[in-house]
Amino acid sequence: MTLCAYATFENFSEDDELDLVLTAWKEAGIDGRAERWDDPAVDWSVYDAVVVRSVWDYILRREEFLAWARGVESVTRLLNPYAVLESNTDKTYLRDLGVPIVPTHWSSRGLPDWPEYVVKPTVSGGARDTVRTADRAEAEALAAALEAAGRAPMVQPYLDMVESEGETSLLFFNRRLSHAVRRKPMLARGAGSGDISGAGLRTPAPDQVDLAEKVLTAVPHVLLYARVDLVRLPGGAPAVIELELTEPSLYLHHEPSAAASFARALRELL
Repeated sequence: MTLCAYATFENFSEDDELDLVLTAWKEAGIDGRAERWDDPAVDWSVYDAVVVRSVWDYILRREEFLAWARGVESVTRLLNPYAVLESNTDKTYLRDLGVPIVPTHWSSRGLPDWPEYVVKPTVSGGARDTVRTADRAEAEALAAALEAAGRAPMVQPYLDMVESEGETSLLFFNRRLSHAVRRKPMLARGAGSGDISGAGLRTPAPDQVDLAEKVLTAVPHVLLYARVDLVRLPGGAPAVIELELTEPSLYLHHEPSAAASFARALRELL
């Protein structure tokens, strides 16, 4: 039987997809074992592949995480590959996608005049260290504080449409669309950081599918999984807010066939 590692982190009990995935892998003929990515006792070479999943603490130690990924890829198959992880763990990748993205200012200086601002570091996850404010001076100060701490900032307008239209996440396994969900905006008033309980299945519109597929063509590497997060701009056109290729929730509990599709995609790549 094929042996694969499910790379997670110390608080793996927070990952509500782990058991679902390991069960689906077993049904597909894959023996899966959860391993902490930073456990020095693990011999990664015994695995036919290492699948990066809930490595949610990497944002605090990105260089250590990338060194680990490079080492794993030297001894076995890493999915998603190191080159993908290196690029995707810093949100400056958005500048290179060649598709419409949410307007983004990459400095504390010369902020555009927007009604509300969202300020965050380019290395972050789950709305960590992310602030929404209507005060331009506060936005500048927050971005400047990130720069002073050696962290590159990104500043975006807060889009009111996310509270009515919502964010749409399209999930792809081995580049095939599996399902899509409407996500509750994390920065809506009263929303909890990282809360996915408000998500629900959604049938994506044709223009959203077209944009998501165009985004994936910009990645010249194998992709076991990809999550393309889209919002609509005030004029109605879809734009990318995130391309999640490292450790996204895959919303497997929302679509009954999703875990099996994920397992089938892994089997295909192996």
